[in-house]
Amino acid sequence: MSWRAALIDSCGVWPGACEAASFASVGGAVEPRAPFPDPTGHGSRLAQLLSTRGTELMLAQVFPSAAPSSAAAVAAAITWALKRGANLIHMSLGLAVDRPVLRAAVAQALAGGAIVVASTPARGPSVYPAAYAGVIRGTGDARCAPGELSCLGAAHFGSCPRFAPGTYPADDAMPRRGGASAGAAWVSRALLEMAAIATADQAVSALRARCRFFGPERVGMEARPAVSR
Repeated sequence: MSWRAALIDSCGVWPGACEAASFASVGGAVEPRAPFPDPTGHGSRLAQLLSTRGTELMLAQVFPSAAPSSAAAVAAAITWALKRGANLIHMSLGLAVDRPVLRAAVAQALAGGAIVVASTPARGPSVYPAAYAGVIRGTGDARCAPGELSCLGAAHFGSCPRFAPGTYPADDAMPRRGGASAGAAWVSRALLEMAAIATADQAVSALRARCRFFGPERVGMEARPAVSR
C-alpha cells in the first residue's frame, strides 16, 4: 500500500498533485469548487515538503486569502479527502475552540483508518484538531535540523521549525521560518518517507523510533492561528 496524502491548507495548484478542490463557507453551506493558485504561499511550502517520492498528494484548499478559514470548510475538506482514499491527512492550522463539525470530521477520518497530523503550539493552550484524541501533534523544535524529530509526549512530536531553502518559487521574497506549521509538516514528511503504515499507533511507534531528542526544548514555537469559527 502506498501513501495517498491530503494537504488541507491554502494551496490549490501544485505540480504533481493528483487531485485538488477548494472549500469555503457560503451562506452556511460548504461545497467543493475549482481550486486556484495559493494566495499566501504557506500551503505551497507545505506541499513541497509533502511531495515525497511515491506519495499521491491531494490538495484541499480552505484559505481563499490570508484571512482565517472556517471549521465547516476544514471539515468538508476532510470528508472530501476521505472519499478519495486519503490515508494521511495533514493540517498545519489550529482552532482555539472545539467545534462539533470539526470534531465529527476528524473522528470519521480516524475511524476510517486515516492517520491525521496537525500542528500545535510548543507552548500555550492546545488547539484543534491537534487536541483531539488520536491525532498526531506536530510542532517546531529549534533543536531539530530538517528531517530530525523530537518526542515531546504521547503522539506529540517536534521537528525543524523552518522550511528548507527553495521550497517555494518566490523563496527569496518569503521567510523560511514556519514554526509549528513547518515542524508538523516535517513530521508528516517523516511518515511519508516510510512504507505506508496501517494505524495511528504504528505511526507513533515509527516516529518515536526516528527521534533524536526526547523531552521539551526551552524555547517554544507559535502555531499558526488558522480557523476563525
